[in-house]
Amino acid sequence: MNLNSLPVFRRPNPLMLLGCVVVLGLLQTNVCDGQRRLDEPPIDYRTTDADNPVSDLADKVNSGEIRLEYEPGFGYLRSILEELEIPISSQALVFSKTSLQAGRIEPKNPRAFYFNDDVYVGWIRGSSLMEVATADPKLGAVFYSIQMQPRGASIRREHHRCLVCHEKTTDSGKVPLHTITSVMTRDDGQVNLLLAEFETDHTSPFEERWGGWYVTGHSELMKHMGNAFLEGDALVPMQPAFFDRLDHAFDTRHWPAATSDIAALMVLEHQVEMHNRMTNANYAVRRSEYLSDAGKRDNEAHHQQINQAAKSIVEYLLFSGEAKLPSPVTTSSPFADEFAQRGPFDSQGRSLRQFDLQTRLFKYPCSYLVYSEQFQQLEPELLKRVKGQLRAILEGDNQDAAFEHLTAADREAILNILVETKVL
Repeated sequence: MNLNSLPVFRRPNPLMLLGCVVVLGLLQTNVCDGQRRLDEPPIDYRTTDADNPVSDLADKVNSGEIRLEYEPGFGYLRSILEELEIPISSQALVFSKTSLQAGRIEPKNPRAFYFNDDVYVGWIRGSSLMEVATADPKLGAVFYSIQMQPRGASIRREHHRCLVCHEKTTDSGKVPLHTITSVMTRDDGQVNLLLAEFETDHTSPFEERWGGWYVTGHSELMKHMGNAFLEGDALVPMQPAFFDRLDHAFDTRHWPAATSDIAALMVLEHQVEMHNRMTNANYAVRRSEYLSDAGKRDNEAHHQQINQAAKSIVEYLLFSGEAKLPSPVTTSSPFADEFAQRGPFDSQGRSLRQFDLQTRLFKYPCSYLVYSEQFQQLEPELLKRVKGQLRAILEGDNQDAAFEHLTAADREAILNILVETKVL
């Protein structure tokens, strides 16, 4: 993704959104100094062909197999969302000037994000540039730019200009990641860089979430940083305190939806960190195996690395440390219903996509991303360890305190769902 013109994800300071999600619990075993860069084996990030929904779309558009439809005011946004099977109800709106297209962004012209399980699309009204990122099964975060003109759209993969900000240093070396950030924003969209900012996921206190974002729907007792602007050094919420549409904030006729739904925001935070956990773990294992094959790492250290990588995935997968909802959530868009209908379902009609929204995000606290290509294509030994750890926890053999939030009924239900939907 071209970071000089693609603000969706993250600019050179940590204010960028999605590039708004995730601080990883980094793996604790260090890899030696070799093979730590993205362009070194075994990663070879820039020279390895991507294989994901966006690369497939780019091939079809650039070959003429698919012709995207241009719409005045929206460009190719609706057509691209349709081709990528991304619901409009996933719309999340950011009004902070946390991008290099900052001049186009303000509270009356917020930046919009749309997502499904694998792809994130960023759109700014009035810009001919669209940003797209995806979770590639082997490469992790991969970035694309789409130039939109009435005569046609051009999709290309981005490298350096996005990796300037998205190439993060972990214990195993450089890894391409996304982040979601909550910042202190003035009523013109400018951010006070001297005040607190937070990178957020499903473990983050709600008091630290969504600064610089619009939030529709509500949880009566929940306090968050969304829908608020700085007056001096204090965030002052918009009035009314809760709302289901944003018509009073800007002219919503120029956006596909009038919402920035609270359930979609919570799913977005969970999902990006889950993608990052899998990317980080996969890179660590691939590098460890490479060093082991070269005789630079012994088998015991290599197996320890795999176990640690698997644990990092499993803890987040099972919502360890999830922040509890202070009160039930009321949604404002079709997102929750549409998301839950996607399944897959077990013989009792249960699904990992079913929401709770009373005390926690999901009824069955296990990430639906177990069905993603990124999960299914984890390094074979890593995937085996992840499944083994999952089964031990769900069958009650592992009573680690990290999973004490799972009741016996939770464990049994999740295990049955995973078995019947062919994950375990």
